[in-house]
Amino acid sequence: MRLSHLIPLRKRLRRDESALSADEHVAAAAEKRAEIRSLPALTISQRLSVKFPTQRGWLFDAAKRMGFKTAMTMMTDIKADGMSADSLIVGESRGMDELRRLVRHVAPTNASVIVTGPSGAGKEVVARAIHAESVRAAKSYVAVNCGAIPRDLLESELFGHEKGSFTGAVTQRRGRFEDAHGGTLFLDEIGDMPADMQVKLLRVLEERSIQRVGGRGQIAVDTRIVSATHRDLDQAITDQRFREDLFYRLSVFPIDLPPLSHRREDVPLLVKHFLRTIADKKRTVRFTQAAMDKLVAHDWPGNVRELRNVVERATILFPGDMVGAEQIDLILHRRGRTTVAERAALWEATELAAPIILPTPANEPQPAAGGGPLLGDGPIDLKSMVAEFERDFIGEALRLSSGVVADAARMLTLQRTTLIEKMRKYELSAKAA
Repeated sequence: MRLSHLIPLRKRLRRDESALSADEHVAAAAEKRAEIRSLPALTISQRLSVKFPTQRGWLFDAAKRMGFKTAMTMMTDIKADGMSADSLIVGESRGMDELRRLVRHVAPTNASVIVTGPSGAGKEVVARAIHAESVRAAKSYVAVNCGAIPRDLLESELFGHEKGSFTGAVTQRRGRFEDAHGGTLFLDEIGDMPADMQVKLLRVLEERSIQRVGGRGQIAVDTRIVSATHRDLDQAITDQRFREDLFYRLSVFPIDLPPLSHRREDVPLLVKHFLRTIADKKRTVRFTQAAMDKLVAHDWPGNVRELRNVVERATILFPGDMVGAEQIDLILHRRGRTTVAERAALWEATELAAPIILPTPANEPQPAAGGGPLLGDGPIDLKSMVAEFERDFIGEALRLSSGVVADAARMLTLQRTTLIEKMRKYELSAKAA
């Protein structure tokens, strides 16, 4: 039924309403409020019925009795159709059951939640589940990646700015805190937030108000904070890269996500879930049992995100086919090629670097002190020598950058993704560095 079909009903209700005396009008409004308070759930339209009992409320109540759902209840309807912890958090392992239990416990409260775990484990999915299960579900959910925004723009992005507050601020702009007023603000990669912004964020959490860049007045905000990071914040606090007082403000309720390799029994369920969400009728695939066993046995260093990419890649490469174990091997070992610029930079670094003295077995003759031919009588394993050279340089770059992969990639003039692939190849970890 369309809303336009209710217009005659609305006009008739207004005519009936105009015939009421003042006392009858007040009594009717009070009766309507009492009726609405007795309902088990208070929707947005019903709130309007209380606020405007003689106007929009009568129409909404009449529409509700006739089975009509208005656009104002859309968020509630969407949540009822599947936006919940059960639909967002996929898996039947013990860890996922515990995760859903924690989400249901903390969602109805206003406590700040911090979600930790390896990259790609699904931290934002947990944040969305908390929002969907909370009383703020009908309000805005706003996500901000603190590591992707330049530090000079992060304050304006979070708190907004006034017109003329800096070069390029041609208009007033609301910040993410204001956009999420009444709802949930998800601060992803909170461990990458600059130190000066940590101080300002702490003040906002304490006072529940913000001040726009270039502004003077305080703006009250009612925003639930859910943050996430893949970094070891305890170590960051020890190294004085993260404020301890901010950590305690954000981690009222901590949730730690396990890597996918610790819950391999969830892989088949995740594959089915991704096939439903990313594959259409023309690009659907099926996996043989051998292929599924390969997926379950894989280590998944990229966790759930990597699994989703593998499933999507399979739908592109083998649309409508049955994917077997050989195809899975092909997909899992498909790596991006190194660019020409990266190869040139590697050769340049090889030429400029100091010579590496490799340990020589005791039964092999030592080279002469005055030098000599590089190649001896027998063959050499050039591939292993180059690999060891590359591994040493990557390890040194990670050490100098304190384990920050992006900084190490800049030192080596590599793409961040390329460096991550090389770290996997040589089994290097940023934490170990």
